[in-house]
Amino acid sequence: MLGTHAWAGTTVLSLALAWVAWGVASAFPSYWPVVLESVTSIVTVVMLFAIQHMQHRDQTVIQRKLDEILRAIPQADNQLIAFEEAPDEHIDTLTELNRQDRLT
Repeated sequence: MLGTHAWAGTTVLSLALAWVAWGVASAFPSYWPVVLESVTSIVTVVMLFAIQHMQHRDQTVIQRKLDEILRAIPQADNQLIAFEEAPDEHIDTLTELNRQDRLT
């Protein structure tokens, strides 16, 4: 993962400093804010998709681990494996049953 390496932060800081140095050297031309806003918008959208991808990957890995735990425990309800694909009504029903079990 790119963002977890120290060199990634150093690279971004270096690019930011180079950007400011270039602005100072060119006396901050009139198009400076437009370019800055455009680059910022592009980076924001790219990071949005990168973060969503990483979250989805982490969620999938955690789900597979939980499924494996359910398979390994003999007393576990194997119907819960791949339960995330069940319709919302089924999930709501099971949630209510679990809530009632905890209250009794």
